[in-house]
Amino acid sequence: MSGGVDSSVCAAMLAREGYDVIGVTLQLYDHGAAVKKEKACCAGQDIYDARRVAEMMDFPHYVLDYESNFNDGVMQDFADTYLKGATPIPCVRCNQTVKFRDLLKVAKDLGADCMATGHYIKRVMGPDGAELHRAHDFGKDQSYFLFATTKAQLDFLRFPLGGMEKSKTRRLAVELGLNVATKPDSQDICFVPEGRYTDVIEKLRPDAGRGGDIIHMDGRVLGRHRGVMYYTVGQRRGLGLEHGSGQDPLFVVRLDADKGHVIVGPKTALERSKIWLGEVNWLGRGEFGPHLAGMEIAVKLRSMRPPAPARFVLEDGIMIVQLERAEFGISPGQACVFYERREDAARTLGGGWIEKTE
Repeated sequence: MSGGVDSSVCAAMLAREGYDVIGVTLQLYDHGAAVKKEKACCAGQDIYDARRVAEMMDFPHYVLDYESNFNDGVMQDFADTYLKGATPIPCVRCNQTVKFRDLLKVAKDLGADCMATGHYIKRVMGPDGAELHRAHDFGKDQSYFLFATTKAQLDFLRFPLGGMEKSKTRRLAVELGLNVATKPDSQDICFVPEGRYTDVIEKLRPDAGRGGDIIHMDGRVLGRHRGVMYYTVGQRRGLGLEHGSGQDPLFVVRLDADKGHVIVGPKTALERSKIWLGEVNWLGRGEFGPHLAGMEIAVKLRSMRPPAPARFVLEDGIMIVQLERAEFGISPGQACVFYERREDAARTLGGGWIEKTE
C-alpha cells in the first residue's frame, strides 16, 4: 500500500469482499535526504494515508523499513546507470527487487495465499499457467514496468484493478469513503519528486561529475559539457551549442562514458532498428533461446508508446530484436518489452534491458 488511490482501493475492495487482508507499506527512502529538502512530509503523509485506509476498513497494517534494500537495489543502480551513459528506469528495478522479490518473500513467510497490488495489469490463466496481459485501460497499462515479473512470481501475484478504468477506481474510492479518493496520481520518480534526477546522483556520487567534449558525428569538437550524466539520448535542449551544424538542430545521438564524450548529430542519426538486450525475462511458452528466431512480436520501447511490430533475429549467435520500422531515440538502459503480435497486443511476453542499438 503506497498510500495512493490505486493500492488503497485494491486493499479496500478485497477487505469488503471478505478476504483476510494484511496491508503493508514500505518505507523506501528518506525523502528529505534524497533531494536535500528542509521539509520532507510527502513520504510520511503517504504512510499515514495508507494507515487511515486500513483503519477504516478494519484490517491490520504494517510499515516495513526497506530503505537499505531500496538504496542497494534501486538508487545505487540509478546513479551507476546514468554514469555509464545510459538512462535507467528505477520503477522497473523497484518492482524487480524490492517489491516482487523481497516483499513477496515476506508475504509467503506470513503464510499468505497471494500478494495483491494496485498495478494496472491483468493476470490471465492460460493453457500453460498464469499469463501477464495489458490492462483493460490501455492509458493506465503498466505492463512496461512489470516486464521483469517472473513466472514463479506471477503464480503468487494478483492485480484486482487490471480490468478497470481509472475513473471507476476513483468512483470506488468515493463509494468506500476512502480519504485518498481525490489524491492526485504521482508523476515523478518517487525519490526525485521535482524531476531533478541529477540532484540525487550528485548526492550519491559526489565526485561523479567529469567534464568532456561535445563532439559532432563528423568528428568536430563543438563545445564542452560538465558530465555525461546530465544528458540523455535524444536530448535537444540544453546542449549549450549556439548553432552546431548549419541550420539543422542537433540531438544527443550517443554517450561515451569511458571517453567522456557527448556525441551529437541530426535527428536522422537517432534512427535505430536493431536492439541488443541483457537480462531478458521470458514469459512466453518454453524458454527464451535461438529457436525463437524469426518469431514476429510487438515491442514497447517507451511506456506510453503503442507496441510496434518487430521480430526476433539470431545474429552472430545472439538473439536480438529487429524493428520493422526504425524508431528514434532508443536509449541504452531503457526497456524493450515484448508482446504477442496480435491486433490488441494484449499478452506480455517479457522483455529485456537495452544494452546497445544499431
